[in-house]
Amino acid sequence: MNDIIIQTDFIKLGQFLKLVNAVNSGGEIKFFLETNDVFVNEQKEDRRGRKLRNGDIISINQQNYRIVQDGEIL
Repeated sequence: MNDIIIQTDFIKLGQFLKLVNAVNSGGEIKFFLETNDVFVNEQKEDRRGRKLRNGDIISINQQNYRIVQDGEIL
């Protein structure tokens, strides 16, 4: 599992997808979410505005990521 460290209270799913290089631009996000299985805390998610917070687990095509807020220990 890869930890993704954020400096704010949350990051939106669309921003997260760009951060992990799943998409190259914001224009690709909607298509990516329609054509790939993206899960947040084991629930399928297709809203690019979904807020991801400390401790959330995101799964994309068998790759897992965990959101870690800077300074927090899980």
